[in-house]
Amino acid sequence: MFRKKNIVLLIFAALLTPSVALGQQATAPEAVTKIMDEGMNRSQAMATIRYLTDVIGPRLTNSPGQKRANQWTKQQLEKWGLKNAMVDPWGEFGRGWELKRFSAMVTAGEQSTAFRAYPKAWSPSTNGAVTSDVIYYDAANDADLEKFRGRLKGAIVLNAPERPVADIFKPTATRQSDADLAAMEDAKPAGPPPAQAAPTDAQRAAQAFNYKKTRMLFDEGAAVIIDSGFGVDAGTIRVMGANLPPAVPGSAPNFGLRVASKNAPATIPQLVAEVEQYNRLVRLIKQGVPVKMTVDLQVQFYDNDLQGYNTIAEIPGTDPNLKDEVVMVGGHLDSWHAGTGATDNGAGVTVSMEAVRIIQALGLKPRRTIRIGLWTGEEQGLLGSRGYVAKNIGTVGDGSDADAFRAMGGAKVPISKKPGHDKFSAYYNLDNGTGQIRGIYLQGNAQLRSLFKGWLTPFQSWNATTVTINNTTGTDHQAFDALGIPGFQFIQDPIEYFTRSWHTTQDVSDRVLEEDLKRSAVIMAAFAYNTAMMDERLPRKETSMASVIPGFNFREHMDEVAFRNSGMDFSVCGHEIDYREVPSGFPGIYALDRHRHAAGE
Repeated sequence: MFRKKNIVLLIFAALLTPSVALGQQATAPEAVTKIMDEGMNRSQAMATIRYLTDVIGPRLTNSPGQKRANQWTKQQLEKWGLKNAMVDPWGEFGRGWELKRFSAMVTAGEQSTAFRAYPKAWSPSTNGAVTSDVIYYDAANDADLEKFRGRLKGAIVLNAPERPVADIFKPTATRQSDADLAAMEDAKPAGPPPAQAAPTDAQRAAQAFNYKKTRMLFDEGAAVIIDSGFGVDAGTIRVMGANLPPAVPGSAPNFGLRVASKNAPATIPQLVAEVEQYNRLVRLIKQGVPVKMTVDLQVQFYDNDLQGYNTIAEIPGTDPNLKDEVVMVGGHLDSWHAGTGATDNGAGVTVSMEAVRIIQALGLKPRRTIRIGLWTGEEQGLLGSRGYVAKNIGTVGDGSDADAFRAMGGAKVPISKKPGHDKFSAYYNLDNGTGQIRGIYLQGNAQLRSLFKGWLTPFQSWNATTVTINNTTGTDHQAFDALGIPGFQFIQDPIEYFTRSWHTTQDVSDRVLEEDLKRSAVIMAAFAYNTAMMDERLPRKETSMASVIPGFNFREHMDEVAFRNSGMDFSVCGHEIDYREVPSGFPGIYALDRHRHAAGE
């Protein structure tokens, strides 16, 4: 797998509006002192995250678990005294999916053993237990493909290369170093993106070949497709969504379809295996040892309600002149399905809920309304937050994909504002695991540096003081930032988010840190309350609209099939990923080709 350093997901272009004057900050210091006391000494954070993850469990978008989470979070926020709580529809998503039964057994020579793997979301069932030969599908050219013709029908196919597993000499869990934070603090505003480069002939050839290779799996009728768990090892499996079949040659590509879509074409049952288990089978097959496997997979699809839903609630503002303005906090409620969605993003949901609970429990009276949004569909492309923004704040152009593409390519596409646009002050998001907040990304809004530095002053003993001009990407604040609304993600300690728990079987509540959740909730509550108490709304960025997708040529990547079968490496949701891991329906234009972006790192 291609080794990578920085990871970028880009959802929209930065569409920015002129700033307003910064009013006198009106928050009394004693309010923050009370917030710290309530949050650290009477926290409900662990009770919240344990129920959300241990009791409700995984919350795949539109699954029964996600719908239970919508109802429970609404009821809990109402119990704490928040008003106007609702489960709010944001638009059509598609079918729900739930795993009912799964097992896999391997027989190699005289030995049988359990095979440690996990089904991809929205994979179909097998037709009962399927027993078949295991084939290592390692075709590297057209001549190799012909060797597999006639052998794939009904086979269980290993569809990824053997991946070397290195000894672990570095700690899997870390905190931000002083040097890292200093570098963020000293960062300069981002310059213009580097010039785009057309794909090389070799890259085009790789795209074409991988298209044919994947298409052959479907044409021949493989029984099960197995990939290995890219990016993790030591027994951890990273699992996301099943992939749709490549379009039949000569037909329209599957662009815009998700594997959850009501009209998605049928696909093949798909698993992700623990890499050490996967590698062993590859080695056995290379040595000529016959390998058979029995896979029994039963799932259930739900198509009775295709709408997606967010949970919304609020603490009403009290100033007659400002109560219609909104300060919002939030994180995404949906998760993947192999764990229980604790670090991604039960932590962000918990911190956001705890932040508004603290303010409500103290009886503080914010001048502006403080609202919480718990989004769904984030893992499939920030869909819930984008749907909320489109319904309440505005759209890029007319809201069509065409206008979004034009804006992402650098065209000056105007914002179509809704009445809520001018009434929205700020949005604060948390979505990078359990690690405590260490500061905040300004998203290029330099006007806010001194204000945010002041707001972080009470948290110096927690080493939460960093304010960086940098943008960060890959989560729900981007839906707001794209419309010129001040939208922010906090800087967090990584802990083991990227190395162990992000989208994996280890995303469980044992991996959360109570003290970190408590501190983060206090800081988020303070930022929300301080923003709500200002005389003026937060200033907005002054720069004009520009492309924020350096090195990415949309015209060359509009064909979703070419993207999915390119054989290259991409970044998704802000983190490194192999192309085989990209969930079907996550648009290729929202991922960045790391090979072509290397010069801009």
